[in-house]
Amino acid sequence: MDILEFKGDYRWLSNFWPARVILDGVIFPSVEHAYQAAKTHQSQREPFRHCTAGQAKRLGRTVEMRADWDQVKVPTMRSLIEQKFSPGSDLGEKLKATGDCLIVEGNHWGDTFWGVCRGRGQNWLGRLLMERRAFLQASNDTEVRRDYSTTFDG
Repeated sequence: MDILEFKGDYRWLSNFWPARVILDGVIFPSVEHAYQAAKTHQSQREPFRHCTAGQAKRLGRTVEMRADWDQVKVPTMRSLIEQKFSPGSDLGEKLKATGDCLIVEGNHWGDTFWGVCRGRGQNWLGRLLMERRAFLQASNDTEVRRDYSTTFDG
């Protein structure tokens, strides 16, 4: 069964789910907190550590974006996902247990880069989660890269 949104039994896939991650040596309470903080200079990141994930997302819309953000946002998210779903962790095991189903970050707020809205989107978050799952399921520690480049054009 495919996972088409991060609700109910699959809420833990959301970047809002509590999971300590490190960005440039600083601990953040979730992937969302760290990802939004990564958009800006290190000197402006402290407020992201002391708010809810929703507040971090809103705050991320107000900061002065780093010049290279478009080039580093996917590698940044990949790094944070790797931490959240580390080998042997509870969340890593849950991700492995999703088998080979399609993971789609379905949403209603119009995010067609990280997810899919109204049948359209690049689903980058879903792709990174499936990539991480493939790595965790592999019998060795060699990074496994599969083609999860499916774009949804409803």
